[in-house]
Amino acid sequence: MYSTPSSLLFATFVAFTASASAERVGKRCTGTISSLSDVAAAVECTTININSFTVTAGETFDLELATGTTVNLLGDVTFGVSNWAGPLFQIAGTSVTFNGNGHTFNGNGPSYWDGQGGNGGVTKPKFMKIKNSGVFTNLKILNSPVHVFSVGGSGPLTISSITIDDSAGDAANSASGGDPAGHNTDGFDVSANNILIKDCVVMNQDDCLAINKGSNITFQNNKCSGGHGISIGSISSSVTVSDIYITGNTVTDSDNGLRIKMDADATGSTVSGVYYTGNTLSTIHKYGVLIDQSYPDTLGTPGTGVILSNVQFISGNTVSVDSSATRVAVNCGSGACTGTWNWSGLAASGGKTGTVNYSGITGFSNTGTTTTTTKSSTTTTKTTTTTTKTSTTTSPTTSKTTTTTTKTTTTSASSTGTVAAYGQCGGIGYTGPTTCVSGWTCVYSNDYYSQCVQA
Repeated sequence: MYSTPSSLLFATFVAFTASASAERVGKRCTGTISSLSDVAAAVECTTININSFTVTAGETFDLELATGTTVNLLGDVTFGVSNWAGPLFQIAGTSVTFNGNGHTFNGNGPSYWDGQGGNGGVTKPKFMKIKNSGVFTNLKILNSPVHVFSVGGSGPLTISSITIDDSAGDAANSASGGDPAGHNTDGFDVSANNILIKDCVVMNQDDCLAINKGSNITFQNNKCSGGHGISIGSISSSVTVSDIYITGNTVTDSDNGLRIKMDADATGSTVSGVYYTGNTLSTIHKYGVLIDQSYPDTLGTPGTGVILSNVQFISGNTVSVDSSATRVAVNCGSGACTGTWNWSGLAASGGKTGTVNYSGITGFSNTGTTTTTTKSSTTTTKTTTTTTKTSTTTSPTTSKTTTTTTKTTTTSASSTGTVAAYGQCGGIGYTGPTTCVSGWTCVYSNDYYSQCVQA
C-alpha cells in the first residue's frame, strides 16, 4: 500500500523557529560593515549594510544577529587565504533576511585546490555555515576552497537565487596530478529541518545537494552541473531523514543524477518519504539513479542498519545517461528496504541496465522504458476547481481565472484546516485537508499525490 507523504509545514513553521542561538532583540539602527572590526557594533542593529572589503585570512566573518535583522550586501567580499578549517562565513539568528543583491563572496579557491579536497593535501576552509531561520537570497559564491553551504538548525529557512560557481576547478593545476583541481566542493550540505532551497545554480565537482539528516526539506527548480548530482546521504548511524521533496531540478554533465547513499556500517537510522517530481537528468556519466546501502563502496556488500522506505517517483522524471553509464541501480541490504515504491513517474534511457535487487518497486521497467501498473480498485473521481483571483489598481479591476484539475477519492479527507506551501493536498489514501494556504493552489500530480504550489 502506498504510504502518503506528510505535508511540508512551511505555513506552520512558527512552531519551529528556535534557532541555534538564543533570540536577541536588536536596536532600530543601521550598522555598516566595511571590515571585521565593524561587526561587533553592527550586529546590535536590525539593519546591516555590508560594503565591499577583504576578510582577514584565518578569521570567520561571523554574524550573530538579532531577531528580524535584515542584512544587505552592497559590494563584493573577498576572503583572505590561510590553511585552516574555517568556516569563512557564518550567520545565525531568527527570522533573518540576508540579501546578497547579486554580489559575490570570493573564496579564492585556486589558492587551495590540489585535487584532494578535504581528503588530503593542504588544509582548506569550509565556506558557509548557515544557522538562521528566515531568508538567504541572491548571492554568488565564487571559487570555494572546499564545501560551500553547511545548513543546520530547525528553520524555517528559504535559500534562493544562489549561484555557486566552482567551474574553474574542473581544470587540472600543478598540484592536482592531472585531475580536476577542485574536489569536495559540495553545493549544499543539509543537516536541518524545514528547509526550502530553490532557483539556485550549482557548478562544482561534488554533490549539488547532500542531505545528511533532517525533515521537511524541499529542493526545487535548481540547476546542477559538473558534479555528483543530487544526493540523500551519505547516511551514517543514528540519524533520521524524512519528507524530502526533489522537484523540478535539472542535472547535467554530472557523474550521477539522483542518489540515496547509505553507509554500509551504519546502524539505527531511517530514511522515509523521498519524493521525486519533474526532474530532468542528462549527460550522466556513471549512474542515473543509484540507491546503494554499501557506501563508500559502489554496489558492494550492502549493510542493513539504515531502513529505507517510501521512495517515490511521482511524475515527469526523465533520465538520460552516457553509453557507458548505468541507468538505474538499487542495492538494498536484506530487509533494509521496505514497502511499495511507485516508480511510474520515472523514464530512463541510454547506457546500460543496472542491477535492481529490491522487489517492492512498481511501475518501472529497468529496460529503459516505463510500464503502467494496474490501479487500485479505490474509486476515483476527477474534479475541476476554478479559482478566481482579483486585483484592483488605479486602472480598472482585472480578474485572472485559473482552472486547476485535481482528483479526489472515496477516502474521506478532512474538511478543516489548510495545507502549507508544497504540502500534500490530495491522493489515494490521503486523509488530510485539501485547501491550500492563501496564494497557493492544489495541483494534481498523479492518483497518489497532489501538492500545494504557488498560484
